[in-house]
Amino acid sequence: MMVREELKNLGLHFIVDMGVVDIMEDITLDQREQIKIALLRSGLELMDDKKAMLIEQIKKVVIEMVHFTDDLPKVNFSDFLSEKLKYDYTYLANLFSEVQGTTIERFIISHKIERVKELIIYDELNLTEIAWNMHYSSVSHLSNQFKKITGLTPSHFKNMKNKRRNPIEEIGNIKSAFTEVV
Repeated sequence: MMVREELKNLGLHFIVDMGVVDIMEDITLDQREQIKIALLRSGLELMDDKKAMLIEQIKKVVIEMVHFTDDLPKVNFSDFLSEKLKYDYTYLANLFSEVQGTTIERFIISHKIERVKELIIYDELNLTEIAWNMHYSSVSHLSNQFKKITGLTPSHFKNMKNKRRNPIEEIGNIKSAFTEVV
């Protein structure tokens, strides 16, 4: 919203899509500097590097796909990213690995596990439903990946969460700790 406001104040015509702004007219160096300063004040950055912008678009698509979409795409993530960003997946994967020092796949897995943690904490779905919603082939696959990333099983994580939610007056109460695990 802040970016839109600043661009409107400068009288510019623009399109905003996935965190990228296309300005319809040529801008002066002064206008560019004004935009840069306004963005910095808001903790944002003006990116010129096409590769850096593409990396940010990859991250944004993954984050939106995993955290803010109720239904993950029914296609492979690689196909989804390629289609969404209009680039060959091999190019995207190589660029991402080169710049980020990790693969797109690991980035996606990390975000999926964070989303799984969130769903476990919400306690509205059981692990089978979570595995299905997050497109894991099985609960076992989800559990193995969860343990590989977090060092904990999903059930151990859930028990940890429950212990953190104990009322202050029950902290250290041995009986409540045992009944919670059982």
